[in-house]
Parts: sequence; C-alpha cells; structure tokens
Amino acid sequence: MSAEKQREQLASRLGFILLSAGCAIGLGNVWRFPFITGKYGGAAFVLIYLIFLVILGLPIMVMEFSIGRAGRRNIAGSFKALEPKGSKWHLYGYLAILGNLILMMFYTTVAGWMLAYFYFTLKGDLAGLAPDQVGAFFGGFLAQPGALLFWMFLTVVLGFGICSIGLQKGVEKITKIMMSALVVILVILAIRSISLPGAGEGLSFYLKPDFGKLMESGLWEAVYAAMGQAFFTLSLGIGSMLIFGSYIGKERSLTGESVNILVLDTFVALVAGLIIFPAVFAFGQDPAEGPGLVFVILPNIFNSMVGGRLWGSLFFLFMSFAAMSTVVAVFENLMAFTMDEWNWTRKKAAVTNGIIVAVLSIPCALGFNIWGSIQPLGPGTAVIDLWDFIVSSNLLPIGSLIFVFFSAYKFAWGWDNFIEEANTGKGMRYPVWIKPYVRYVLPLIILFVFVQGYIDKFFS
Repeated sequence: MSAEKQREQLASRLGFILLSAGCAIGLGNVWRFPFITGKYGGAAFVLIYLIFLVILGLPIMVMEFSIGRAGRRNIAGSFKALEPKGSKWHLYGYLAILGNLILMMFYTTVAGWMLAYFYFTLKGDLAGLAPDQVGAFFGGFLAQPGALLFWMFLTVVLGFGICSIGLQKGVEKITKIMMSALVVILVILAIRSISLPGAGEGLSFYLKPDFGKLMESGLWEAVYAAMGQAFFTLSLGIGSMLIFGSYIGKERSLTGESVNILVLDTFVALVAGLIIFPAVFAFGQDPAEGPGLVFVILPNIFNSMVGGRLWGSLFFLFMSFAAMSTVVAVFENLMAFTMDEWNWTRKKAAVTNGIIVAVLSIPCALGFNIWGSIQPLGPGTAVIDLWDFIVSSNLLPIGSLIFVFFSAYKFAWGWDNFIEEANTGKGMRYPVWIKPYVRYVLPLIILFVFVQGYIDKFFS
C-alpha cells in the first residue's frame, strides 16, 4: 500500500487552516509581539513587521507546505522521498525533529504558566493584591518547583491526550474549538479594552504611525526586531508547518492557503495589541514593560477594572488556548515522525513521546528555582534561554535556509518541482517571476537574521 493511501487526512480545509494557524499563533503573537511593539514605538513598527511577514515568512511557509504535501510524510521522510538519489538532504529532517523536541522542552513550561494563571485568576488568588504584591506573586510562583512541574506535566498530558484521540477527532476537532473560542474571546476583550476611559491614547500609540518614536529607539534595531518577529512568530524551518501539508489533498494551491494562515496569525497578533495597549495607557502603565507585561502589569490592570476577575480569567483562557494550539501542533509533528519511521500506533506514539517530552522538560521548570544557579548563557540567564537560543537563533534560520535551497535549486528538489506542487489546485499562484528573489535575496535576509542573532546574544 502506498504512503498516500496510508496517510491520515484532515477532514476539512478549515481544519487545515485553523491547525496551521494554531501552530503559528502562540505566545510569540500575544506575549512577545505587544511588548516588542511597545518597545519600538507602536504603529510604525507594526508597518515594518507586516512588510517582513510577507517578504520573509510567506515564501518559506509555502515551501514547507509544498514539501510536506509532495512527500506525504514527516520532515525527514518528505526530504528523503523528494531529494535526488544519493543526496543527504533528509539528514536535516532529523535535526528539525530534534528542534521540535527542544522547542517543547521549554514551551510546555510557559504554556503551563498560562494554564496556572487562568486557574489563579478564576479562583481569585490575584484579586485585591497591591501592585508590588502581584509582582511578588509571580516571583513566588516561579520559586515553587512542585507547582511548575505540575502545570508543565498537565500541559504535556493534555497535549498528547488530544493527539492520541486521532488526527480528525482529536487534533483537528479540538484545535477548531480552541481557535474558534480564542477568536471570540479576543474580540470580546478588545471591545472591553477599547471602551475603557482613557483608552484613546493607547489606540493612538498603537494605530497611528509615529516614525519619530521609531527613530528614537533606533531605526536599524527596530528593523531587525521586526524581521526577527516576522520570522520567529511562524516557527518556520523545523517542519512544524510541513506536517500539516502532508495531511491535505491537492484541491487548493498552497500560496492562497498560506496567505489565509498568515492573515489569521496577523489578525490575532494585531487584536492582542488592541487588548493590551488601550488598557496599559488607560491605567497609566509603561507599554515597553517587557515580558512582565502579561504576568505583572495586566493582572494589576484587571484588579483595577470593574469585573476584573472575569476579564482576567477570559484573558488567561485566551492565552492558554494560544499556547495549547501550538503545543498540540508540535506534539502532532513529533508523533507523526515516530508513526512514519517505526510504524507505531497513535496511542503508542502519544504515550512514548509524552514520557520523553515530560522528562526532558524538567530542567526548564527547575531552572527557575532549584537549578537557578545554572546560567548557561551568562549571568541572569536560565535553562529556558539556552533552549530558546538553540531553536530560535539557530535551527529556525538554518532550517529556513535549507528549505530555500531545497526548493529553489536543481541540486535538490528544484524550482520546477516546487512551483508545480505549490500551484496545484485552485487559488492564488506562487509567482514564477519571484525566482531570483527566492534564490539570491531571501537567503541573504535569513543569513542576516542568523548572524544578527549571535551579535545580539554575545556582542551587544
């Protein structure tokens, strides 16, 4: 029986779009995007970010989907099926799967924070706390190894539990529910935030471009930050998207589907800003606060609102759905690899991968307390920073470069094969005239992101 006949299929086009968008929509959209936007002056930064999303993120996403749909397997299997005979492109596939594993070795801990804060807010643990007490609460939470391990393990169990039910009945169905709820909660929270007294200043900061503010924070630094955010928000380069390409038919062209996913991903990021900035300005807080924005500043804002416990609970439920949609998508990638390579059943793949991920995630959870003295990238860093650096600053750009070379050059799968696959089906076509840009300019942009990541980490 051929791989095509054996391959599980998604039940609907909507399922594919929401699953892929769910993988892309994560904490990078709703946590990192707002505080980077705040740091680099608001609306002017958003414009630069959107440009790089189209010229950097979109071409690579289409490549991932094309290789997945043509190869009908996980990243290693798809490269193996498509590479010229005797070549070794598929070896990167194994490194990419390792990248998915390392990503989950820290993402499960942060996703656990979101679940925990939903529980804490719903229960009223943060209600009535003074501003400095809210900060102390978060610090106290991170200092508890048992609590961090519990919420991390719960994330792993929930994620692999969903994957074990099946591709259509588990992964697709539950992600559809999470993503639909996420969008509804997002819009409700945005309307509430915009209607706050004094929200107008935040809306102006976020929606009215002020290039003077951008220049104040450093134009070049802002451009690189926009480039990096556009690149990393989609988690391109480690096959996280590719796997969903392997689960769909050839009825629709892949450029059109990628645009739909990009629009949904961007919509969530932009509306997250509509929740955060009006509220931050309405309550006189600093929009460039940084990562503490979500766990310290926003709970303080909710405490100051009428019905704050409800709004806070909804916000952290939204954050939990954003995190869990990514967790489920990447877990499915890990499971597909073991099912393809070793013919494991879905249940066996879920249990075995679940144990592996849970055990390997322990160092990150303990890195904030018991193992806090381990500072792998210098004073003030933790285990999470090392795992994030390996994935974000190394595997994502290197992997994206490999996708470009594999898709655009004759010594690999090649441009003609890629274009034929990308443009099969109804919908928007991948422009053939873009070939020189893909071959010569796009690799330079990716290399710049890669090199600048090292400069920022070790020389700035």
